[in-house]
Amino acid sequence: MSQASSRRTGRLLLIPNTLDLGHAEEDGPLPDIRMVIPYGVIETAASLSHWVAENAKTTRAFLKRVSEVVPLQTPMQEQRIEVLPRPAKGGAKGGQADAGEVLLNLLLPALEGHDIGLISEAGLPGVADPGSALVKAAHQAGIEVVPFSGPTSLLLALAASGLHGQSFAFAGYLPTETAQRAQRIKDLETQSRRAHQTQIAIETPYRNMALWEALVQHLQPTTQLSVACGLTLPGGFARMATVARWREQPLALPDKVPAVFSWLAA
Repeated sequence: MSQASSRRTGRLLLIPNTLDLGHAEEDGPLPDIRMVIPYGVIETAASLSHWVAENAKTTRAFLKRVSEVVPLQTPMQEQRIEVLPRPAKGGAKGGQADAGEVLLNLLLPALEGHDIGLISEAGLPGVADPGSALVKAAHQAGIEVVPFSGPTSLLLALAASGLHGQSFAFAGYLPTETAQRAQRIKDLETQSRRAHQTQIAIETPYRNMALWEALVQHLQPTTQLSVACGLTLPGGFARMATVARWREQPLALPDKVPAVFSWLAA
């Protein structure tokens, strides 16, 4: 048997990141990474030398925190960090063949026997994250995919909301155009009422308040509405009340820290 045919194929390891995205130094020190990421995951991250990342800068920051707990087996300057291609704007379908070739190239180290860490800017890669395209490509290439436990803002927010956790749906980002967003909110509320299903949405941090105000304006007064912001961070919170009550007590949300919005129609 040749050396090439006997070489072990590497794996694609889904490494969770912390939820610190948007946290500023003036907001206080970052929490100890061991309070958010399991120690076994930290050890695994420290053993890797090949990464595919949503953002190289935040990945280096993550590895720096890892190295403070477990020394990196490969020095920082020798870490190979490749960046995921950005999805085509407007959902354009052109260039799919080229995109597939790019993803396969990102997986070449695994085909050469190296484990690859896939990491998001925050939370679990592949969940509300462009890394899902690389995960699909790995399956198609016969590369083993191994997910690791870690924080995900969506499930933490759902757990802290007190809303229905047996049936829920993630709606992603809602439209930014005012009329379209209002209609989408009403449609999701109808679905929530019909199926007794919690609806979950996120927004770019600088539009947190715009979405919050739209939800409070367009949801019915009896609908239960929850907002979770900065979970696992100092000062993070999760609060739930009816829309009627929220209209009586305005809420200010930060414009740098991601928030998760959940609602359940009565």
